[in-house]
Amino acid sequence: MAKQKKFITCDGNQAAAHISYMFSEVAAIYPITPSSTMAEYVDEWSAAGRKNIFGETVLVQEMQSEGGAAGAVHGSLQAGALTTTYTASQGLLLMIPNMYKIAGELLPCVFHVSARTLASHALCIFGDHQDVMACRQTGFAMLAEGSVQEVMDLAGVAHLATIKSRVPFVNFFDGFRTSHEIQKIEMLENDDLAGLIDQKALAEFRSRALTPENPVARGMAENPDHFFQHRESSNPFYDAVPAIVEEYMNEISKITGRKYGLFDYYGADDADRVIIAMGSVTEAAREAIDYLVAQGEKVGLVSVHLYRPFSAKHFLSVLPKTAKRIAVLDRTKEPGATGEPLYLDVKMFYMVKQMLHWLLVAVMV
Repeated sequence: MAKQKKFITCDGNQAAAHISYMFSEVAAIYPITPSSTMAEYVDEWSAAGRKNIFGETVLVQEMQSEGGAAGAVHGSLQAGALTTTYTASQGLLLMIPNMYKIAGELLPCVFHVSARTLASHALCIFGDHQDVMACRQTGFAMLAEGSVQEVMDLAGVAHLATIKSRVPFVNFFDGFRTSHEIQKIEMLENDDLAGLIDQKALAEFRSRALTPENPVARGMAENPDHFFQHRESSNPFYDAVPAIVEEYMNEISKITGRKYGLFDYYGADDADRVIIAMGSVTEAAREAIDYLVAQGEKVGLVSVHLYRPFSAKHFLSVLPKTAKRIAVLDRTKEPGATGEPLYLDVKMFYMVKQMLHWLLVAVMV
């Protein structure tokens, strides 16, 4: 007998907090708008004795700065506890030094980020992607959602994938636009996701915890020859991430009936004009596409979910072969660059595809 669906009215922050509580043993927090309510929900549930997937109450520790919260996350992970934090904007930037360490040491965790612009010539609370784009070089995988329901469905993918892959994740959605948007959505519960945890990978993570009974040396200084060999040795872990994320998206789809991919296409099968975007803009774009397609227009949208590692294979597989014009809608600004980050990724992979096509044509001729 199929399980009866349970619905909840909530915003994106509550949806992310609800899922993260399931998978967390420790939450190191420091409040910053617009992510504060995620930490507040977790703190409230912990105080009320709510149990996570492991039958435990989450240990919540409020620090005195975002840097302190990131340091606490790092230390807790080294001790073998699944640990989460919540942040945005300048707060996320203060966590970057520890993010390099967490990623370099292949410690599984999720930072939930309600993405927000960074203060430059002025302060702005606009929910763009300036903050998360400043972290794309840290080694964290990056998973994006565009609606409250997507946050509920895909936040769990980040937690499940980080345990299996050992690559830490930034799970992000638009601050104030999705984080504070209230919607009636289908709710996932502990029993829905508990069985999806890779128990072998989780046991291996715990076995690597620092303990006096099994002393190891970590965080040493290395000269360039050894350092770069060790850096390159992490490549297979990142190569495996797209398939792992896709696997868990398929598992979530079995539970919810909603289909997700690393990149989702929406629109006319024979679209000649396609926009590529991630975040809440994709929801509005779908409505516009419905209207235009009904008028006979050949248009479509590619929604980006897994931004890092960027899988060219999955991206090119959803892009219509009929596409003649592509518009990439970045929500960030990188002064001095030849283009913004998502645009540059798309441009490179699309150009490679076109070059291979013409090379194949030339060989056949």
